[in-house]
Amino acid sequence: MRVMGLDLGSVTCGVSISDALGMIAQPVKTLRFQEDCLEEAFALLQPLLDQYKPETIVLGLPKHMNGDLGVRAEASLAFKKILEENNLQVVLWDERLSTVAANRILLEVDMSRKKRKKVIDQMAAVQILQGYLDRK
Repeated sequence: MRVMGLDLGSVTCGVSISDALGMIAQPVKTLRFQEDCLEEAFALLQPLLDQYKPETIVLGLPKHMNGDLGVRAEASLAFKKILEENNLQVVLWDERLSTVAANRILLEVDMSRKKRKKVIDQMAAVQILQGYLDRK
């Protein structure tokens, strides 16, 4: 009963997955695709979907601090539609400050800027998924 977390950006998508019990989120991979090419992002995600077979996908919804939806949120909504068209159950999750929290965690473990850049999207996906799992 795994759950997958996604932090969708304009050229990257951080991926995380829960343990089999659905309690702990862990990083998986950062997918890199052409800018705003959601079809390519889905094609890159497909092998991970086949491997982990998640019951639910928790997709980060980047809202502005005042709660409004911007351009990135529209991209997340479009990606949600692609996922649902492929028979996947998707839950949108407010991801405000998830990247900030992920960056703070990586700073606390004294990770270099270069290494942080490689894993920040995965860690943001972990923050999104863990928030969902904790709430559930």
